[in-house]
Order: sequence, then structure tokens, then C-alpha cells
Amino acid sequence: MELRTLKYFITVAREENMTRAAEILHLTQPALSKQIKLLEDEFGKKLFERHKFSIKLTYEGNLLCERATELLNMADKLVNDFSAQKELIGGEIFFGLAESYQIRFLARAIKNLKGNYPDLKVHITSGDTEQVISKLDKGLLDFAVLAETPNFYRYNFLQFPEADEWGLIIPVDDKLANKNFIKFEDLKGLPIFCSGQAWEREISEWCGGRINELNLEVSLKLSYNGAMFVLEGLGYLLSFNKLVDVSEGSGLVFRPLYPKCETKLYLVWKKYPTFSPIAEKFLDNIKKVM
Repeated sequence: MELRTLKYFITVAREENMTRAAEILHLTQPALSKQIKLLEDEFGKKLFERHKFSIKLTYEGNLLCERATELLNMADKLVNDFSAQKELIGGEIFFGLAESYQIRFLARAIKNLKGNYPDLKVHITSGDTEQVISKLDKGLLDFAVLAETPNFYRYNFLQFPEADEWGLIIPVDDKLANKNFIKFEDLKGLPIFCSGQAWEREISEWCGGRINELNLEVSLKLSYNGAMFVLEGLGYLLSFNKLVDVSEGSGLVFRPLYPKCETKLYLVWKKYPTFSPIAEKFLDNIKKVM
């Protein structure tokens, strides 16, 4: 199996049409079909279901597509890392980020770095801890920002200088908006939106074992999306402060939880990393900022 063959496979999977894929790859359709057939023979699995005007991935094809994409991304990253060593005027850094207003510290370090290395390219993906850690472990990311304490034995880390405060995003005309803070009893019976990770960890701990008395209406990852639900009167959002616009005229207010509930943020990288030169420069810079 060659990387070139995997690129052929991913192109066919994306286009769902052998003719279009062959044109993009500058191959004849029979030559491309032969490569896909050889790949299926090598894995001993059928990768595509053929239809009259299109082709679709099978279950095994979807699995290979996911793994092949990760492998090709890693190969591209390796090439870029070696290219960056020739003359350090730039390079690429890959981040997986949690949501937090403290990302501004990371942005500040990137801005400082870009002033010295104008060809710096930054790639950012978002997700919960499980998603970004998986990519970090596979070498697809250089750094991850986690909203939970990292595994000290597997990762190096820097703690962000502040803490994110939890609270409730409420419609401005709701009676709860008249409160200065929100207690557990205030949440009972409410349709609540919250990230699944936070619900199981920070919010569950804050509830003192009574999380089952609350109603998680929607599990989501992005606070902005949750805020849109709140504006439409569908429920209430548990979120970090400073993630959602609650300024005058926004239609929303933020009220902190009581007792106070906070989450610390961490910049994380693998214990024994193989950094590109530009990633090393970033790490030196972020240490000065934080």
C-alpha cells in the first residue's frame, strides 16, 4: 500500500464518482478503477458500493477513509516540518483548542511569533478533550488546549494564568435575570444546554452528586450555538463567562453559579515531542506570555 494509492482512494470517496476523480487525478478511469480494485484486494474488503450514477463508501470504506486521511495529514506535516528546517522564516503549527476567553494568551504568542516569522501558518481544530487528545497522540497536533487537568505522566503542560468561571446564560427578560447568582435549586426543572464533558465533570461535581435532579436538554460543544437556543426561548445555557455576547442589546445576561464553579485551562504537548523548529519557537514565546 502506497500513500499515492490512499490519495487516489480519498479522491474517489470525496467525489463519489470514478470519472470525476480520474479527471482530477489526471488518470484514465480504467487505471484508477484498477488501483481501487488492488486496494480492495489488499484489504480483503469491499470499499465502495457501486450504483448507477455514483459510488458510496461501505462501512469498511468509511473506516479506511478516516484512517487514511489521518495518515496523509501526518505525512504532509512531516514534509512541512523538514522543509521548515531549511530556512526558518515560517512553518506550520497545529492546535486543538477548547473554548475559552483565555485563548487570547495563545493568540498573543502567535502574533508575536508571526512578527519574526511572517510565513508562519497556524491550523486550528476545536473539540472536547477526547477528540483533541486523540489527534495529539497520533501526531496530528503539536499542542492541545484542555479544560481539564492533563495526565502528568504522558504530557508536558503550561497552566493558563486565569480560571474560567461557570454561569448561566439567561434571556434578559427572564425572572432569573434578576438574580445576582444562580444556585442549584434555581436550575431544577429548567431545560439546560451544556457540553457533555462539563456536565459529567465540573457541573456534576458542583451539584454535589445531585446532577440527576437536573435536566440536560441538549448536549453541545459550542457555546455560541447554545446561546442561539437561549435567544429562541428553548432553555438556558451553562457556559464559561466571556464566551457569549451578553452586552446591552444582546438579549442575554450571564449570572455566575454559587458556590463559585471554575475550570483551569492547560496548554498541553506530548512528553517526548518531535517538534518542528517553528513549534519550538512558539513554545519559547508562549512561556513568556503566560
